[in-house]
Amino acid sequence: MDDLSRFAIHTATTRSWPIEGAIAEYAAAGVKGVTVWREALDGRDTREIGNRIRDRGMAVVSLCRGGVFAADTEAARSSALDENRRCLDQAAALGAPIVVLVCGAFPGQELEESRRQIEEALFALVPHAKAAGVKLAVEPLHPMYADSRSAINTMGQARTICERIDSPWLGVAVDVYHTWWDDRLEAEIGLCGRSLRLFAFHVSDWMTPTCDLLEDRGLMGDGCIPIRKIREWMEEAGFRGFNEVEIFSRRHWASDQGQFLAAIRTAYIEHV
Repeated sequence: MDDLSRFAIHTATTRSWPIEGAIAEYAAAGVKGVTVWREALDGRDTREIGNRIRDRGMAVVSLCRGGVFAADTEAARSSALDENRRCLDQAAALGAPIVVLVCGAFPGQELEESRRQIEEALFALVPHAKAAGVKLAVEPLHPMYADSRSAINTMGQARTICERIDSPWLGVAVDVYHTWWDDRLEAEIGLCGRSLRLFAFHVSDWMTPTCDLLEDRGLMGDGCIPIRKIREWMEEAGFRGFNEVEIFSRRHWASDQGQFLAAIRTAYIEHV
């Protein structure tokens, strides 16, 4: 993909750079959109960071992440709702149109109960999202994370919850790292597209062997995910947003980040 008009990067991809440095480096590399890792805003003026991104000719794609709704006590679930309301307000200040949600799970709690709690929380958050003018994007995570990170593990599960709540402020974030294995992926992308629920698209690659299930993602083209095919499915379903590079990798974080960014750009052109 020689066209870089939809080339975006999540700042956690180059997390050793402070966000101010990342913004400058991304702009120089021709990046057009930035998703902001929420922790990168600590101690900073959120509005100023959003303006800095836009002043360099880039769009704020989303704020990542909210969620973590499932818990074993009502107090913990209530606290999570409060934190997600703060996240929505922060996204509005940043100028981010979307908050990406990692919905959570609680070890030892049945997945059905965690999913019920997640749906209940999303229903409660939609009015605040509407008031803030920020959409909520449910990101299904690979089943390897079902014990503690997310009980939403397939596109079908995410779509079903969104359909039951039935709000234009709630949709789905498709991350190829988490969804590429699903034999229903093409069909589910199509269903989400028809209901205008495709909010975000994240790209990286699945390494073989994978040394760490959380922090060993590969550059596009280094693994086994058919990224370009999935992008085409997204576009056929009507998605016109950014193709967001999101690589969590200790190996790449330990490398020269300038060289890594150059490799990201090359991999994007050749494999996305």
